[in-house]
Amino acid sequence: MLIHPSYKYNYKYYKLEYLSVSGMELCPSPLGLEKEYATLFTTDSLHFLHELISTFDEEVDEILQLRVSKKAQLDLTGDLPSFLESTTHIRRDPDWKVLPVPSRLQKRHVDIGDLAPCDTERFIKALLSPAQGIQVDFDDGNCPTYYNQIKGIYNVFKAVHNLFPNVPHISQAPVLMLRPRAWNMVEHNMMVEGKEAPGPLFDFGLLMFHCGKALFEQKSGPFFYLSKVEGYMEARLWNKIFVWTQQKLGLPLGSIKATVLIENVLAAFEMEEILYELQEHSAGLNCGIWDYSASFVNKFGHRPAFLLPDRHKYVNMEKHFLRSYMDLLVKTCHRRGALATGGMAALLLPEDPLSDAYRRVLASVTRLKLLEITAGVDGFMVYDLNLVEPMQKLFKGHSEGDNQLDQLRNDVTVFPEDLLSMPSGGVMLNGLKYNIAVGVLFINAWLSGKGHFFYKGQVEDSATAEISRSQVWQWVRHQTRLEDDGRVVSRQLVTDLIKELIMDLSPHCGSVRQRLHTAAKMFQEVIAKRHFPDFITTYLNQDHTFLSSQNTEPLQALDKDLRRSKL
Repeated sequence: MLIHPSYKYNYKYYKLEYLSVSGMELCPSPLGLEKEYATLFTTDSLHFLHELISTFDEEVDEILQLRVSKKAQLDLTGDLPSFLESTTHIRRDPDWKVLPVPSRLQKRHVDIGDLAPCDTERFIKALLSPAQGIQVDFDDGNCPTYYNQIKGIYNVFKAVHNLFPNVPHISQAPVLMLRPRAWNMVEHNMMVEGKEAPGPLFDFGLLMFHCGKALFEQKSGPFFYLSKVEGYMEARLWNKIFVWTQQKLGLPLGSIKATVLIENVLAAFEMEEILYELQEHSAGLNCGIWDYSASFVNKFGHRPAFLLPDRHKYVNMEKHFLRSYMDLLVKTCHRRGALATGGMAALLLPEDPLSDAYRRVLASVTRLKLLEITAGVDGFMVYDLNLVEPMQKLFKGHSEGDNQLDQLRNDVTVFPEDLLSMPSGGVMLNGLKYNIAVGVLFINAWLSGKGHFFYKGQVEDSATAEISRSQVWQWVRHQTRLEDDGRVVSRQLVTDLIKELIMDLSPHCGSVRQRLHTAAKMFQEVIAKRHFPDFITTYLNQDHTFLSSQNTEPLQALDKDLRRSKL
């Protein structure tokens, strides 16, 4: 039986002791978050978390093992993915649809993306913004330190229960699209029955327990994004979790709605099946560019036929493999009555709205988002709050109604080879340098407790870090030659370019120079691995250097020279 979780706190020495309840251990509160910790980790919430995690822990392990098995099968046979024969009946049945989404999800032309809710200032600005939704991100744009998770979940609690002063009521604020961590992440600070807790269940469980009923009563949720789902069996598990949770919390079946991010090439072949598994709980599917592109390296990176060229010059949503993916996603969703959403604009508007640079950035974002609108998406995301209104005007000017569900895209026919056709092109020195910089600076940001940073006019997060380190690994593996001068991309060349990067950044490093050197060494390790690490976030989250860098207080990242306070 669970007992009341009490912790001992010595104000003189700041000594905290582990919470210990039957079958569960929880690390003490980070310094400065004692109130938040006590609010979130009550007897009842811990009982709920214990039961949730115990119920589904084995199935979480099974889907992770299934991923390994699928990858091994592809490697051993040399086969390529295709649409599943075993689920042909689902795809051929024209009659089934997902349940209609609630009214608050019907019109979400522009959401704010990559919003780590531990950043209280930005979270409040987003709640005050004219955006229709907020991607409350515990995944790509967030660094999952214990401090950040507790602070972020507590900030959601405050928003849902209208505890932020001078912020719209939750029923009037932009709708919260809660994005827990993906299945590859664990919560090191909680042990359940002798095992570290799955990160997504830790996040989802606390969010649902403290906010689920209030969001439902206000007709504002609970709504979720599900990251890095690789197939319909994973969607089936999420659906079981939703049903169980709704029963436990006394919510009607179908109260939870979730958008699945199709960030993996294998999932692109199972989109209809994913919707089918989540029929009562689906809010649609989402397509992006960088995690999806990186998944090709993850699954097929050792094969020369899948050498992905320089992303800055040769990879964009207009390329055949990515355009086919987006078109198929829109067609699949709208055929089944589900919403289809596009990716996030990462570019940042310059300060001066009269400058040529401002006009160039706005024109670039406009062109890329217009491509998505004409493809039939029902909405997309931006990072910069100042892009919300221009993109809303763009959407309104090029579409009709709250969404584009009537755009059935019957003109689209996509075959497996369309989804698997790699763009032609090579590798440029500048592209290699940029990928190295993003990889090193992302690791540096994580070591400082931040999940994203600003670099050369745009926001970079784990998705761009993923594609950056994936490409460098693959180019080294295949000894690719640079288009500029014919040099081979080798570990030595990467090491030399990292040294150049460190020298360029040194004037901005100040007291954190050693951390940047540590990040550079970690990047060198990850791109030289014999076997490709599946996720850079998993690699970092299990690394002693990252774990030992987590203090009980938030840290400052090396981006103060690049940050813009208005964001």
